[in-house]
Amino acid sequence: MSKSAWQLPPGVSRGTWDYAQAEHIARDYDNYFADCQLFEHDEGVARRYFQTPGLVADFGCGTGRALLPLMRQGHAGLAIDLSAEMLGIVKEKAEQEGLPITLVRANLVECDSVADAVADYGICFFSTLGMIRGYENRLAALRHMYRIVKPGGTLVIHVHNVWNNLYDPGGPWWLLKNMWQSARRDDLEFGDKYYPYRQIPQMFLHVFRRGEIRGAMVQAGFTMREIIPVAPETYKPLKMPWLFSNLRCSGWILVGQKT
Repeated sequence: MSKSAWQLPPGVSRGTWDYAQAEHIARDYDNYFADCQLFEHDEGVARRYFQTPGLVADFGCGTGRALLPLMRQGHAGLAIDLSAEMLGIVKEKAEQEGLPITLVRANLVECDSVADAVADYGICFFSTLGMIRGYENRLAALRHMYRIVKPGGTLVIHVHNVWNNLYDPGGPWWLLKNMWQSARRDDLEFGDKYYPYRQIPQMFLHVFRRGEIRGAMVQAGFTMREIIPVAPETYKPLKMPWLFSNLRCSGWILVGQKT
């Protein structure tokens, strides 16, 4: 269903709304990312920290690419997404395998329908946090994640690195232009990107600086356990992370604990 700009939920751009409503995006999601190694790396970090079986809340679950493998290992699942199409696919998969799962359709900025301290663990993968427009809205989403995870619980998230654009064709020019425009416009932050994506003409993604995302997680209440720089293309942990990793990595996997 189309919405006017004033009707869009907080933090949801026109492109993100169209993405969430698009049936072709949901139905082709698994095939489109079939060869993406980032999912395997994300899941490996989650398995390392989620040792005891518990309830895993997947914030922006998509088609359940990360959540269902954790459920197969004994965890329970709480799938949260703005897209009814994505949630429908998660439900189909879970029913086929006989895996009990709770589905919640919600904007991550407005997760009030989910009770406090219900999840042992949380995940927010594939730069889902970056699909939220506006720092305060992203912070609100992180605060909901903090609220929903139990004391002592762990949140693992993934975000993209703004400086990785240095290596893309036209990337250095985009960085300069974005830096210039964001300093002069109230409706644009440094790291905000708009681009055509699979029939979505104005897809939105915010790409982060390391200090920016770490600061937001700490501000939301999390104690940082680990920050893992991710290598471009292979999506494995970056080799020699002590050597200018903030300029070399494609993004980070961050592990925070609710203390």
